[in-house]
Amino acid sequence: MAINPDHLGREYPAPEAYEVTRGKIREFAEAINDPNPAYVDRESARTLGYADVVAPPTFPVILGMAGSAQAVADPDLGVDFSRVVHGDQRFHYSRPLLAGDVLSSVTRITGIKTLGGNDLLTLETEASDRSGEHVVTATMMLVVRGA
Repeated sequence: MAINPDHLGREYPAPEAYEVTRGKIREFAEAINDPNPAYVDRESARTLGYADVVAPPTFPVILGMAGSAQAVADPDLGVDFSRVVHGDQRFHYSRPLLAGDVLSSVTRITGIKTLGGNDLLTLETEASDRSGEHVVTATMMLVVRGA
């Protein structure tokens, strides 16, 4: 079943704000096996000019999980999750993510196309801080393999 192109532009807001904590940053850094001390030690981060520990550049993948899950589970979109593989991931920052940030996010479908018998679904998650300022946009492309 092909992805429903009428869903282009549809938005899926995260159900609640996401609090970036030192513990979450540390766990993520450990999961990706990145020993950068700025991810776990406040003084190391301050030496680099940050107010607190800084999140690894790929950390915002977490911010898009809630909205992406809503999109993929939307029965009207027509995604067969058993056929999904990750195709691409990009991040555009206005500033680094730091421990203490509380972020609101919305995931938007920004691309739907068919290529070589596969459907390509692009999801873009924009995250803003408490003041409404943009912090990061995480773009993910999923490939829904053809039958």
